[in-house]
Amino acid sequence: MPKTIKVGVITQAEGAHLADYFESLAKIEEAEAVALADPSGKTADAARKALGGKLKEVFKDPAEMLKGFEPQMAVVSLEAAAAPPAIEAALDAACHVFAEKPSCTRAADFEKLVRKAQQKHRHLMLALANRSHAPVREARRLVRAGKLGKVYGVEVHLVTDQTRLKNEEYRKSWFCSKARAGGGQLIWVGIHWLDLALYVTGLKVKQVAGFAGVVGGQPIDVEDSAALSLRFDNGSFGTMTSGYYLDKGYQSHVQVWGEHGFLRLAAVEELPLEWYSSKDAKDAKVERFEYPKGERGYLAFLRSAVRASAGLEEPPITGEESLHVLKSIFAFYEAAGTGRVQTV
Repeated sequence: MPKTIKVGVITQAEGAHLADYFESLAKIEEAEAVALADPSGKTADAARKALGGKLKEVFKDPAEMLKGFEPQMAVVSLEAAAAPPAIEAALDAACHVFAEKPSCTRAADFEKLVRKAQQKHRHLMLALANRSHAPVREARRLVRAGKLGKVYGVEVHLVTDQTRLKNEEYRKSWFCSKARAGGGQLIWVGIHWLDLALYVTGLKVKQVAGFAGVVGGQPIDVEDSAALSLRFDNGSFGTMTSGYYLDKGYQSHVQVWGEHGFLRLAAVEELPLEWYSSKDAKDAKVERFEYPKGERGYLAFLRSAVRASAGLEEPPITGEESLHVLKSIFAFYEAAGTGRVQTV
């Protein structure tokens, strides 16, 4: 029989991706029982509907849930400003933590949590779920196997809808408040694809510069557009466009060029992965990755997090990896605000 654990969910009325988390936990066999802590009480019905009998208890106070239910892992889905104390409390209760991004409004606050997690030998995993998608794993394998040789350059592109910003209710939510969210489009959506570029290539951001602002004219105090210039630890460079521009949907890709070829990882709606490598082929050509249309997104990623918390596999993302992408983004915000290149 597989080892199973208890999972506690700490959230709020505006907790992000709760439907994904509740539905995923219902399907993950290694999560034997779930408890919910929500001071507002507004998410309890959705949790009961998705989890059924697997939801054992509902609490108003997260501290009471951690003490009374004693979960081995906590899912923390709170607005960024409120997340650090909740994550710290979960770590102090000996929980591994799966945290909705960005889980902080300053990188220094998250760094303290990473250090605490390391001291307590707990996993702290930021919810960057695209890592579990099969084309992403294959792209990483190709680069790590040397198919492209030394990486020369990287381009990241993540554009989604401006429509949400025209909704007054959304503009009043924590997602559009710098004090509550830490930033806008880049730290909420673009972070996924910046992380993918780093995950696939194994590179680290050393320096960053660029511009951020509101180009769509909506009355928000976070950016709807960001243009980044990146310098990586191997001496190569990258660029990233991140913005709310469309009426609906997504346009996204990561492109990597190296001494032996290139690869392009696109959104799932498009051709997901193609690459070219001259390293081992006399007649090199563009190849495409065909994969079974199976699990992706939060179910696969959260399952890996639960299994890691049960000691059955390695975590899908480490605290250090989570911290690095956050440091890169907050360094960019500083660069955009001051007009000066920032070192990560």
